[in-house]
Amino acid sequence: MAHLSALSPTTSRPISSRGFTLGVSSSSSEDEDDDAPLPFPMALPRSDFLAPDFDPAEYLSSLANRHQTLEDLRSDLRERSSAISTELLELVNTNYTSFLSLGDELKGGEEKVEDVRVALLGFRRAVEEIKGRVRERGLEVGGLNKDLGTVRSDIETGRKMLDLDERISALEGRLAVGSTGADSDDSDEDEEDEEEDELHGAVGSSSTKLARLASDYVAIDELATEIGRETPFVRKAEERLVRCRNTILLDLGVALKETKKVGQKGQPKLLKLMSVYSLLDAQVEAVKALKSK
Repeated sequence: MAHLSALSPTTSRPISSRGFTLGVSSSSSEDEDDDAPLPFPMALPRSDFLAPDFDPAEYLSSLANRHQTLEDLRSDLRERSSAISTELLELVNTNYTSFLSLGDELKGGEEKVEDVRVALLGFRRAVEEIKGRVRERGLEVGGLNKDLGTVRSDIETGRKMLDLDERISALEGRLAVGSTGADSDDSDEDEEDEEEDELHGAVGSSSTKLARLASDYVAIDELATEIGRETPFVRKAEERLVRCRNTILLDLGVALKETKKVGQKGQPKLLKLMSVYSLLDAQVEAVKALKSK
């Protein structure tokens, strides 16, 4: 339906109803055959398009009861869009000169930017100084950790040296006691071993005692190797170790000779004595002892 307006000359005032303007006759006694006034659609208010939550589809659906063809509505909206574009162009043209002069009107910004740049450079230098201190402290801590590791290693080595000295002294004492034929620490085991030797007709040093002495010597020798053969302390203790080994070999030789004298009865002890030679890695000395008369 096109835009229509039919107001009679006798119309007193327009009456608005839901966005439409109606012309009403002042006389109700006119013929009922006269055409009634047709609704005329009001212009779409601009405020509707400025709503923050404006939704085109929802807005168009609210115009369903509007007495206006779809083509007329499209034409109205096109005209409104063209008018807005024209207003925008005029607004830009009007303020174009002010927009171009905006950069010239901003004065003093360079100083503020320079102040910020200088502050950032100072902050960067402070960060670099802190990084340098952290690196130095890291190197210092690394050196201290290395020194701590060295100190701990030295302490452990010192403990091993003390242990080595104590073991050598104990072995020397046992060898000295053994030369008299008595050892208070192992007296019970020695007596049992001597009784076994007597059963087989063998006399002299106990094979079990000699095996324990040899085992102690081997453990001491391994500890000296662990500490380091080139260590001055170990080199000084080397002479004591050699004397202990020679003393054990001497006792082994004596026991071997005594065992050989009893012949067949001394075979079990002879085998034990040979195993002690093997423990000391003294096979050459064992062969010599067997060949000697």
